[in-house]
Amino acid sequence: MNLTEKQFESDIEYSLLTYGGYAKGDAKAFDRTVALDVGTLISFVKDTQPKSWEKYETIYGTSCEKSFVERFCKEVRSLGLLSVLRHGFKDRGITFRVVYWKPETSINQTAQAQYERNVLHCTRQLHYSVSNENSIDIVLFLNGIPVVSMELKNQFTGQDNDNAIRQYKFDRASKDTIFEFKNRVLVHFAVDLYNVFMTTCLQGQATRFMPFNQGSNGAGNDGGKGNPANPDGYPTAYLWEDVLRKESALDIIQKFIHCKDNKTLIFPRFHQLDVVRKLIADVRQNGTGVNYLIQHSAGSGKSNSIAWTAYRLASLHDEYNKPVFSSVVIVTDRTVLDRQLQDTISSFDHTLGTVETIGEGKTSKDLRDALNNGSRIIVTTLQKFPVIYQEVENTKGKGFAIIVDEAHSSQTGDAAKKLKRALADTERLLEEYAEFDSEDEAQREEKQDKL
Repeated sequence: MNLTEKQFESDIEYSLLTYGGYAKGDAKAFDRTVALDVGTLISFVKDTQPKSWEKYETIYGTSCEKSFVERFCKEVRSLGLLSVLRHGFKDRGITFRVVYWKPETSINQTAQAQYERNVLHCTRQLHYSVSNENSIDIVLFLNGIPVVSMELKNQFTGQDNDNAIRQYKFDRASKDTIFEFKNRVLVHFAVDLYNVFMTTCLQGQATRFMPFNQGSNGAGNDGGKGNPANPDGYPTAYLWEDVLRKESALDIIQKFIHCKDNKTLIFPRFHQLDVVRKLIADVRQNGTGVNYLIQHSAGSGKSNSIAWTAYRLASLHDEYNKPVFSSVVIVTDRTVLDRQLQDTISSFDHTLGTVETIGEGKTSKDLRDALNNGSRIIVTTLQKFPVIYQEVENTKGKGFAIIVDEAHSSQTGDAAKKLKRALADTERLLEEYAEFDSEDEAQREEKQDKL
């Protein structure tokens, strides 16, 4: 490795250590067999859960640390690392957490203190294999668990992210524990000075890397591929200065990464992460009653963006620690509820009863009950609202977030406006919407239905 490559790697490390909330990791502390920094993991558990560890010691005695690691690895192989990170695991009736998430409100000071005790390490040149001395440029650890890897290339040395991608495909074997899909590192980044690509699953030559760029004119602006010039540093600096900083990385692991059909690990593309966070930040600042338009090109993950937005809105609290919205209502195709959207929403349902899907086999009364009972997220079709307008209980003082999938021809801009008015606190507006929908229904030519 020449000086220029070292400097690029060193600059990333410096940023993460100085501004990103990371501590410097020790590559020698890494146990290649179990792919963990065992010392950090055990130390975190002992420090944050002393009573649980004391009980654990009475059961396993001097072998308690070895037993803990074995149990952790077993649970991860069975449930996947994401599940263990989010929910913890049990051994002999004792529950352990390996990470603490940021609380939604400021009420619980203990939860905030636990969150702040998470330990993130940035480790350079990590030798990971039991069969060779190959190393990864940078690995990020969460309480001793490797969660992010980065291969770095520098155009000044004649290499770019294509070389990093080939390195991942042909030199990073999934047989090494650190690369086991869903069990250790959750996302792999191929990074050079100008572009970022990422994958969640290494499958040799079949590995598929996706772009993780902002766009040539920056996030949310029309333009081409790549990233804009950065007068203050590298064009790809947003990756370590923003996306991978401590608070952001923990937020992504807790609320964005998602396992689909137990076969695919979904990591948000940059445009998805950007739009969800910008929208939530604006709602937090301006409150209810604001309209937004999000443009999402075909095949760019619209359903996931809707799901992530819905969950963030459902858990959003104001400065007084009160929920901003009583319910988040997702309105999709008028005739057949979008199956992909249902599946995506349901896969994020980590709290029983959070999502109420008013789809096939359910009626308008089910929608009425869901609204009256304050279900956190409701997925429904547009035509069910007019039937129940007289049966929705007083909505005064309640806030509703309405997410309308405008991609379907049956949902015009006017219909979306009327829907929002249907949840206002006057019966006249509800009646007006019912009349509008009835007329619209009678006049519309249902070409798609006939087809």
